[in-house]
Amino acid sequence: MSTDTDVNWQSEQTDETIDWRDRLHEGFVLRVYEPALIAWNDRRTQTGLVIVVLYLCMALVDLFGLWRDASTSQAPRMLGAFQNWSYPLGTTQSGVDVLALIIDSTPFILQMVLAGGVWATGVAVIVGTISGYKGGLTDSVITAISDFFMSIPGLPLVIVLGITLEPESPLVLGVILTINYWAGLGRSIRSQVLSIRNESYVEASRAMGTNTVRIIRKDILPNLMPYVLVNFVFAARYTIFAAVALYFLGVLPYTGQNWGITLNYAYNQGALFGLEAIHWLLAPIIAIVGLACGLILLSQGMDRIFNPRVRTRLTGESESVESTPEHTTEIR
Repeated sequence: MSTDTDVNWQSEQTDETIDWRDRLHEGFVLRVYEPALIAWNDRRTQTGLVIVVLYLCMALVDLFGLWRDASTSQAPRMLGAFQNWSYPLGTTQSGVDVLALIIDSTPFILQMVLAGGVWATGVAVIVGTISGYKGGLTDSVITAISDFFMSIPGLPLVIVLGITLEPESPLVLGVILTINYWAGLGRSIRSQVLSIRNESYVEASRAMGTNTVRIIRKDILPNLMPYVLVNFVFAARYTIFAAVALYFLGVLPYTGQNWGITLNYAYNQGALFGLEAIHWLLAPIIAIVGLACGLILLSQGMDRIFNPRVRTRLTGESESVESTPEHTTEIR
């Protein structure tokens, strides 16, 4: 009798293990594999991902010291780009490798961009979603706070905070640069939520007694993700341009390497007035524009994942293609 019980218990355990593995595999296919495959079929995703990965590799090269340090490198002065392949982007007036300057600045820039984008979009999503969905007094209070922050001039505020705090951490600097960027984005997200909350599927969830957190997570946020992702990229691009501009103007403290500092040095050495130093000026400009374009292309391609309408249509097309017989007779 005990033997039969042990066999049944082991059989139940085996069934539970198989069921757990099946659920894990199904979740991986639905949440990781299929979305990644859908996004990868877009040329914008491929191009943007290649560009972003290139910048991540540059950051890793600097972190692991795989390229010469810009602060210690000594080379012939004012070499032009592609004249010496040991220094492919040329050198500065003091004999510093321009490529080393760009690589050394990449980790700082990426951390700053990530901090600024996460802060601006994170606060905007929280504020805009709560304000738009709850309504009433909550909406009025949050809207008033957003209007107050929108009324503060952004650039003077950033300059005052930069001079007062003199931030050295890229994470702190990213937050300072987007200190009130979230206000306008939060108002835009609120407008999106106001239209979504009246949709039939949201009302059905409320009628079924679904709690507010689950409704926001399951019904509202997936429809907002394309808009949020694009605005995350806009916030990141704003962070790059604002930081480079303020470093170029000398408002922020010169700590370490930065593309804006490189532009400032190149400009002060007359790179705008002659072709001898033009490579010194163009290298950081191309780095800035390349990162911004890569993020924009990646966000546009990721719309295929986060947009429920596009994803449903693409999934339906994929299933219809798989269900079509291999050999069909064309009827004319």
